[in-house]
Amino acid sequence: MRFAHTNIVSVNWKKLADFYITTFDCKIVPPIRKQSGEWLDKGTGLKNAKLEGAHLLLPGYGENGPTLEIYQYQNGIPKGPILPNKRGFGHIAFEVKDVAQILECIIQNGGQTQGIITKKEVKGVGEITFVYARDPEGNLIELQQWN
Repeated sequence: MRFAHTNIVSVNWKKLADFYITTFDCKIVPPIRKQSGEWLDKGTGLKNAKLEGAHLLLPGYGENGPTLEIYQYQNGIPKGPILPNKRGFGHIAFEVKDVAQILECIIQNGGQTQGIITKKEVKGVGEITFVYARDPEGNLIELQQWN
């Protein structure tokens, strides 16, 4: 068994994929997906499901690493902003060399801050510097640096 991917359902998959490519050095794993049909309806439990999107190879794991799957459904349903303490899947996290630098990159690429950069000693583990931010569609991202 191995972890395969995490999915984000997007309003504009190309724009969101570009954000993750530019900000986190993700790479598109061909092919671009354009999927529909009875098989997709059955697997998702939706009627007339149609989607388009791509898998992005996440940094740090090589060519066979996990991916971030960004899909855009033809009939997507809007959502409100997810707060860090809402139950269920909450955020994705990237371990980075410089939290402030990547947070600035997130902002420059259309994202926004959620919290402020904070440091804390975690006994037996080390010192973490972290902050929560949001991608251009409001999905939560944690940036973390360990010393």
